[in-house]
Amino acid sequence: MAKPKITLLDFLHLKKGDDTATEVIEEEVVGEREGEEVEAEEREEEKTRIYSVWEITHYIKQKLDSDELLRDIYVKGELSNVSQPTSGHVYFTLKDEYAELRCVMFRDRNALLKFTLEDGMSVIVRGHISVYEKRGKYQLYVEELQESGIGELYRAFEQLKKKLKDEGMFDAAYKKPIPAIPRTIGIITSPTGAAIRDMINITRRRFPHVHILLAPVAVQGEEAAPQIVNAIKLMNRVNSELMKVDVLVVGRGGGSIEELWAFNEESVARAIFASEIPVISAVGHETDFTISDFVADRRAATPSEAAELVVPDKRQIEKNLSAFELQLRQNIYKMIEQQRRRLESIEKNVLFRTPTERINQYRQTVDELKRTLIAEVIHRVQLHKKELQALTGKLDALSPRAILKRGYSICLKEQKVVRSVMDVTTGDMLRVLFQDGEAISEVKEKKHEEA
Repeated sequence: MAKPKITLLDFLHLKKGDDTATEVIEEEVVGEREGEEVEAEEREEEKTRIYSVWEITHYIKQKLDSDELLRDIYVKGELSNVSQPTSGHVYFTLKDEYAELRCVMFRDRNALLKFTLEDGMSVIVRGHISVYEKRGKYQLYVEELQESGIGELYRAFEQLKKKLKDEGMFDAAYKKPIPAIPRTIGIITSPTGAAIRDMINITRRRFPHVHILLAPVAVQGEEAAPQIVNAIKLMNRVNSELMKVDVLVVGRGGGSIEELWAFNEESVARAIFASEIPVISAVGHETDFTISDFVADRRAATPSEAAELVVPDKRQIEKNLSAFELQLRQNIYKMIEQQRRRLESIEKNVLFRTPTERINQYRQTVDELKRTLIAEVIHRVQLHKKELQALTGKLDALSPRAILKRGYSICLKEQKVVRSVMDVTTGDMLRVLFQDGEAISEVKEKKHEEA
C-alpha cells in the first residue's frame, strides 16, 4: 500500500526526532510510485516543489493563529527596549534569563494604561502570538498589561505623585490659608451621595449662617474627572464675576482605588492647584490618600471632617465670646481701680494741695541760675580781653611802623623792600618810607662793600 503524501509545509510541523521525517524527504525527492513507471519529464516535475517566502511565512502564521494555547496567553517577564513612536503604538521586548520575546501593544490598548512603561519593569501581559509577515518574525500582540507584584492603578498613582512633587505642586509655599469664618463655601461632589448630606447637616448644625453653593458632579467613572475640573473652573468664575466664594470642598465618600480614581487624575490635580479659591480635599476615608489631597490647600480625612474644618462651631464661638466678655469686664474694672488709686495718691500729695509752693521753688532756682550765668559770662569776657591786649602788644612790637618810630626808614622798589645794594641799579626810582611820610629818590651811584 502506498504511503500518504506529505508536503514540505506539513513536514515543517513534524516533531524533531520523528522517524517519518526522513521517509517524507526521501519520498518527496525521489517521487517513487510503486508498481508504475513514469516518464522522465513527470519525475522531474514531482522531484522538487519551490515555495515563496510569503507562502512559508503565511503558513506559519496560520498555524500559530489556530493554536489554542497561543491565541490567548499570559506571559511574565521583564521589559526591555521600550519605545513609543509618534504612532502611539508601544514596542518592547519581554525577557527573562533564558530568552526574549518581541511584543507590540497598539495605540488603542496603550491608551488604557494608567502608567508609563519603563525598562526593567516586571510585568504580566496577556495577548496572542502571531507572525508579522513583512519581517517574518513572530511576536506577542499585547491586549492587557499589568505590573507584576503591584497594581496598575497604584503604579500610575506613584508616577503622577512623583511628577507633580518634582514640579513643586505639593510645596507649602503654594498653600492658601483657609478662612476662619467663611460666608460662602462651594462644595463639589455627587448630589446624591452620603457625603453631601453629611457635609450639609454638619455645616448647618455648626454654623447655620453660611451660604452653600453645590456643584453636582459624577465622582467616579470616565466622566467624573472632566466634570470635577469644569466645576472648579465654574466656582472660580462665580468668585471673580458674581459673588465671593471663600473656600471650596472637593470630595466624595470612601471606595476602592478604582472608584476614587477621578481624584488621582492629573487634570483634577492641576485644576485644584490653579484655583484662586482655597481648596479642601475630602476624599474617601482616613486611610485613603489621593493626588488631590497632596495638591489641595488642606486635606480632610473624610467629608464630615471637611465640614468641621471649613466652618467654626457656633456654640464654641458663643462660648469664646462669653469668655472674652468676662475677661474684658475684668480688665476694665482692673484699669478703673488702678486709675482711682492713682487719683487718690495725687490728691494726698502736698503739691496738689499747695501748687504755688513748688512754683516759688522753681522761681528761686531760676534766679540763682541767672546770677551764676551772668557772673560766668563777665569772668570769661575779662579773660578774653586780657588775652587780646597781650596779642595786640606783640603785634605792635613786631610792626614795621614801630621801627620807623625809632628813626629808621624803609626803602621800596616796585612795592618790594630793598634788602641789598645788589637789588638796585643806577637810575632806579626808589620809594623811601619815614615815620611821618615818604620820598621818591633816584639812584645816582651805588657802592658795594664786602662783608
